[in-house]
Amino acid sequence: MTAALLRAESAWQAARRQRRLATLLGLAVLLACLLAAAWVSEVRPATLAEGLPRVGEYFWKILPTLRWDTLLAGSEAEGSLASWFYRLDSWAWLLFETANMAALATLLGAGAALLLAFPAARNLGAGTLAYQLSRRGLEAMRTVPEIVFALILVWAFGVGPLAGILAIALHTAGALGKLFAEAIENAPRPAWDGARAAGGSWPQACRFAVLPQVAPNLLSYALLRFEINLRSASVIGFVGGGGIGQELYTVIAQNYYEEISAIVVLILIAVAGIDLLSERLRHRVIGAMGSA
Repeated sequence: MTAALLRAESAWQAARRQRRLATLLGLAVLLACLLAAAWVSEVRPATLAEGLPRVGEYFWKILPTLRWDTLLAGSEAEGSLASWFYRLDSWAWLLFETANMAALATLLGAGAALLLAFPAARNLGAGTLAYQLSRRGLEAMRTVPEIVFALILVWAFGVGPLAGILAIALHTAGALGKLFAEAIENAPRPAWDGARAAGGSWPQACRFAVLPQVAPNLLSYALLRFEINLRSASVIGFVGGGGIGQELYTVIAQNYYEEISAIVVLILIAVAGIDLLSERLRHRVIGAMGSA
């Protein structure tokens, strides 16, 4: 009995040493990969030490010159909040335009993703051709960044919100399509099998057996994507996609430092507000659907 215990203890210790060795080897390989990636990307400590003060210098430049004695005075008073946000009306409209771009792009992208997600789900048996076409199409749409789509579409449709909306919608369709398809693949099978056994067609089984089960997850993904698209819509304006991003690019190019900080603050407030609103709406709707 004692000999058996000693052999078991020896085997456990050997397995433990082997696991530790494998862990150390894995960490060593990971460290080597990180160092190689840093070298290829030219991430040098000296470069970081030289560049970080410049970042701080730029942020110092864009800080507004505010004064306590005139802080709440009119736009004509130097050092007041009103003078800092002297174009608040036009910037607010551009922010509203950016939010509209994000909302419309999310709707278009989510609709396309929903149509492509069912044939892209492996477990629904849509056929090899439909599966491969939908999968590869979704991969192509999410692989290309929104800003590249925007550059192409600005050339096709001209400068304005339309190019930005279509660019974000294309990338959204690819990203959401993958998430939607994975949610569908994780759905329980009995409802699907029952619908098909009762004589339901493939589209009918998708609509009445699968969609009700995965709808809360799909809605959660779509609302989360709306939050992401609001940030993307602000960047798309840099290449002529309209919205507040186009105005931000203009003031950056012309070195209007205080206007840069004013627009950035407005974008931060808008993104934070919409994030909070979208989160509350997502939890409320998903909770209602879960209890139904």
